[in-house]
Amino acid sequence: MNRTDDRLLPVLLLCAQAVVWPGAPLLRGDVPPASALLAAAMVAGVVTAALVLRRSRPVVTPVVVAAACALGAGPLPAGATAVLGTAGVALALFTVATGTDAFTAVTCVVALAAWQLLQGISLHGLSDRNGLDVVLTALLYAAVCGAGLLVRRTHRARRAAEQLLKRAEFERHRLPSAEQRRMERELHDVSAHHLTAVVVTAGAALGLRDRRPELAGQALEFAVETGSEVTRALGAVRAPSPSHGSAPSPQERLLDLVAGFRRLDQQVDCEIAPLPEGAVADAAYGIVREALTNVARYAPGAQTRVLCRYGDTRTDVVVTSTRSPAGAVAHGAGLGSGRGQGFLRSRAREAGGTVHSGPTADGGWEVRAELPGRTATTAEPSAPRSYRVAQVVAAMALVTQPLLPTLVIRSQDASSGTPSAGVLFALLAAGQAMALLWLGRAPRTVYGTLLGLALLWPVAMAAGNYGGPVLLPPALSLLVTSVALAMEPTRIATPRKGRGAVPKPRPAPMRVPHEYGGDEPPPARGHVTATLLTVLVHAAAATAAVLHRGTAAPVWTVVAGTAVGAALTGTAAHLTGRRRARCRRHDRRAHDERVAAWTEEAVRDAWTERRRIAAGLETTVLARTADMVTDAEAGRLDATATRAREALSAMRALLDTVRDGETAPGLRPQPTLQALDLLAHQLRATGRDIEIRLTDRVPERLPIAVDLAAYRAAETVLTAGGEEPATLEVDVESDTLTLTATGVPRAAGSAVRERLTTRIAAVGGTLTTGPWGTVRLRLPLAVVQDNEERSR
Repeated sequence: MNRTDDRLLPVLLLCAQAVVWPGAPLLRGDVPPASALLAAAMVAGVVTAALVLRRSRPVVTPVVVAAACALGAGPLPAGATAVLGTAGVALALFTVATGTDAFTAVTCVVALAAWQLLQGISLHGLSDRNGLDVVLTALLYAAVCGAGLLVRRTHRARRAAEQLLKRAEFERHRLPSAEQRRMERELHDVSAHHLTAVVVTAGAALGLRDRRPELAGQALEFAVETGSEVTRALGAVRAPSPSHGSAPSPQERLLDLVAGFRRLDQQVDCEIAPLPEGAVADAAYGIVREALTNVARYAPGAQTRVLCRYGDTRTDVVVTSTRSPAGAVAHGAGLGSGRGQGFLRSRAREAGGTVHSGPTADGGWEVRAELPGRTATTAEPSAPRSYRVAQVVAAMALVTQPLLPTLVIRSQDASSGTPSAGVLFALLAAGQAMALLWLGRAPRTVYGTLLGLALLWPVAMAAGNYGGPVLLPPALSLLVTSVALAMEPTRIATPRKGRGAVPKPRPAPMRVPHEYGGDEPPPARGHVTATLLTVLVHAAAATAAVLHRGTAAPVWTVVAGTAVGAALTGTAAHLTGRRRARCRRHDRRAHDERVAAWTEEAVRDAWTERRRIAAGLETTVLARTADMVTDAEAGRLDATATRAREALSAMRALLDTVRDGETAPGLRPQPTLQALDLLAHQLRATGRDIEIRLTDRVPERLPIAVDLAAYRAAETVLTAGGEEPATLEVDVESDTLTLTATGVPRAAGSAVRERLTTRIAAVGGTLTTGPWGTVRLRLPLAVVQDNEERSR
C-alpha cells in the first residue's frame, strides 16, 4: 500500500469516532465540556498518528493506541474512545500479523488481552460477575490476528506460486537451447579430440610409411579403437542417461572451475553445496567464473573465498577476495572489456535474483548474489532466541503494569471470594484460542481440546454466578470451534519435510492420502465426524446452561432449539471449509496444469532439437565412422585416412547446422523413454527433486507403442505436482516394462489415474497404487511385439 491508503483507514476511524462521540450527544442536545473535547482531540490525534505510521512501526503502534485510549478513558465519558480503542487496536494488530512473524503477532495479542484483563481487575476487582467485555475484546483481537496471519500466508503462497510459474516459463524457453548447446559441445569434443587424432595419426603413418612401416599397424589399430569410442560417444550424445551421474553436476563444474584457477597460482578456498541443473546453476557458475577471472586479472595472488549455498528459499553465491600481495603485477589489468558487471547483473536477473559487488573494508572486493532457492519463496527472517526472550520479557512487563496500583492501593480490600465469570470465561477463551495454533499439526487433539473446554463453559457460568445473556458464552465457544471447522480442510495432507525424503514403499497396499484431485477431498469423513461432534457437544452445553438458569419453556423445545442453532452454525462452518478446500484444490490444480503444460512443451522442443541433430549424426558422421572402422580392420590405411577426413568434415558441417538452429517445418516427434533425461532436467530446474533410474535390464530399443506410452505415463506421474522428492525407476521383469514412482501422492488422484489408465490401456498396461505416494505401472512387451509383427 502507499501512503494514501495508510492514511485512509485512520481517518475513517476518526470520523466514526466523531460520529459516536461527541456527534451523538450533540444530536441529543448534550454539549460536552471543553476539557473533554480537548482531551478527546489529544487522544484521537495520538491514535491517528500512530495508525498512519503502523507499517513502519508495527509493534509499537498497538501499544501506543491501547495506552492512549486507556489514559483517555479515565477523564472522558463512556464511548469517547470506543471506536479508536477497539477498531483502532484491531487495525494495528492486523498490521502486526501481516507485517511481522507469527510469534510476534501472537505475543502482541496475548499481551494486549492480558493487559486489558488485568486492568479490569485493577479497576473492578474480582467481583465483576458479567465481565464478558474483556472476553469479547480478546476474541476480536484473536480473530483479527488470525485473519492477518492468514492473509500473510496467502500472499506468501501466491508470490511463491507466481515465482515458480515464472521460473517454469523461463526454463521452458531455456531447455531447447540448453540441449542444443550440450549436443554442440559434445560433438565439438568428439571432432576436436577423437576424429582429429585419427586424421593426424593416419596422416603421419602415411608420411612415414617407407621409413617406419610399423606405424601403419599402430595407426590402423588406433583408428579401430577410436572409431568404436566415437560410436559410443555419439550414442551417449543421442540418448544420455537421465540419472544425476551421466554428466558433471553443477557442484562438480564449480569445483573444476576453482581447481583451474588454483593451477594458475590463485589462492582460492571454496565451500560449494550441491545445486540442481537449471538457470540457477548456470547463473551461479557464470558469476563465480566472472568473479574469479576478475581476481586473476586485477588482483593476482589475492586470497579468495568462494561460497555457494543452496537453501529452501534462496541460493547465496559469494566471492570475496583480499587485497593483492605487495609486489604482485596485474598483467591482465588492461584486458577487460568493461562489460563484466553488466553480464553479472544480467545472469542474476535471468535466474530471478540479484547481484551486488563492491570493495570490502580491508581493501578487497566482494561479489554477492542472491538467487532463487528450492521453493522460490521469500525468505522470512529468523530472529535469534535472545530476541524472542526479550520480546516475552517486554510483554510481561507491560502486562503486569496494571497490577501495580492493585497491589499498592487495594491490597487490603482484596476479595477472597470466588473468581468472577469474566475471569473464568477469559481463561476458557484463551485455552481454546491457543489450541487453534496447533490445528495444522494435531487436528484430532485440537478438536478434543475444543470440545472438552466447550463443556466447561456452563460450569464457569454456574461457578461465577453469571447473570448476562445465557446463550452468549456457549455461542462464543461454538464460534471458536466453527473457526477450526472452517480452517482444517485446507490443511495439506502430505508428509512433512524432515521425516524422510522418499519413504520406502510397504508391501501391503493401502489408499494414498488424497489432496488435489483425489477420490475425496481431504479430510472428508473425519471432518464430517468432527462437525457432528461439534453440534452434539455445543447443543448439550447450551441446553445445560439454559436449564441451570431456569426457563418456562418445555425441555424438548430447549433441546431442539439449541440443536438446530448448533447444527446450522456447524453446517455453515463445514460448508465454508469445504468451499475453501475446493478453491485451494482448483488453484493448485490450475497451477500444476500450467507447469505440466510448459514442461511438456519444453521437452517436446528439446526432443525435436535432439532428433534433428541425431538424424544428421546417423546419416553422415556415424555412417562414415563405421566405414572408417571397416577399412581400418581390413588394413586399408589410405581409405581409413580418407574416411576419417570425411567423418571430420561431416561433423564440422553438422556443427554449422547445429549453430544455425533452423528446424524444418513439420510435425514434432513424440518423446520416448530416451527423453527422460530432458524431463528430469526440466523438473529439477523448477525446484523439484527428481531422481530417475533405468536398470540394465531395460533394452535400448523397445516396441514403439510401449516406448511412447511409457514416457507419457512417466511424464504424467512426475508432473502431477507436489513438493516431495520423487523417484522413478524403470525396469523390465518377465517381458514386462515396470515403472515405479515414489513420492508422488497427487498422482493417485482420480483425475491423474484416469489419464494414466487412458495412456496405458492401448498397450494392455495395468496401474496399482501403494502407500506413501507410490504408483506402479506395468506394460507388457510381448503382446505389443506380436501386434507390431502382425501389422507388418
